[in-house]
Amino acid sequence: MTKILKKRFLNDSIVEVVFDAPDIAKKAQPGQFIIFRVDEEGERIPLTIAGYDREKGTITVIAQTVGYSTKMLASKNEGEFIADLVGPLGKPSELESGIKVAVIGGGLGCAIAYPQAKALHELNCRVDVIAGFRNKDLIILEDEMKAVSDKLIICTDDGSNGNKALVTDTLKQRIEEGAEYDLVIAIGPPIMMKFVCLLTKQYNIKTVVSLNPIMIDGTGMCGGCRVKIGGKIKFACVDGPDFDGHEVDFDELMRRNRAYFGEERSREENCKLFDKVPDQSKQ
Repeated sequence: MTKILKKRFLNDSIVEVVFDAPDIAKKAQPGQFIIFRVDEEGERIPLTIAGYDREKGTITVIAQTVGYSTKMLASKNEGEFIADLVGPLGKPSELESGIKVAVIGGGLGCAIAYPQAKALHELNCRVDVIAGFRNKDLIILEDEMKAVSDKLIICTDDGSNGNKALVTDTLKQRIEEGAEYDLVIAIGPPIMMKFVCLLTKQYNIKTVVSLNPIMIDGTGMCGGCRVKIGGKIKFACVDGPDFDGHEVDFDELMRRNRAYFGEERSREENCKLFDKVPDQSKQ
């Protein structure tokens, strides 16, 4: 059993949860993830570790309430418990000091991009953060990203925040302005990461992506999270989740991620009980 210490909603559908998990906090590093179960009959859900405090023994995760388990997690109150929390899993991100980096986050991917940017900032890197959202109401972690970046650019698909652009357009503009990045880190929907990588390949800029394939056990035993990297099969849970973006077969990744779309939609229809997460104003 793992205790929920804090909970807050970042927008209508994204919740941030702080767990009492000293053993995980002791070893956690940027890029790693956990797997949780809300109750003993629940499914196993992987979430990237968005933050940790070794002294307090806490870890922070950020989840979008899109299915049964994430809605169950969002319905929990501070002081309550979930059944299982395991980690840290996956390989830590390999980050260098003193380089120029663009960290690209798309939507919920910003929850993963933020700890990467924070770690790079602490390594005395020049960090530009480019964050993309569908509209201004979905923007999350703006203050946190601003605090760990030399330049923060937030763009929206509809321009509702005053900056209508795609992250790829913004990245290209920065490169052509002479940003001279040594590294680009892209985290978000696979289609976004694909086009970021196509762009950076033109400029011969090293690019790292964090992949989100279907994952079950988190130990490489089930093979569900297999991805094709440079023509070879890898497992995101033990070989990643970070990979060289120029070697990822994004088309295969997207096909595999859609494999259970019908079953997921059916399960969602059967979970109407949790369609409404608690009123944020009461949290």
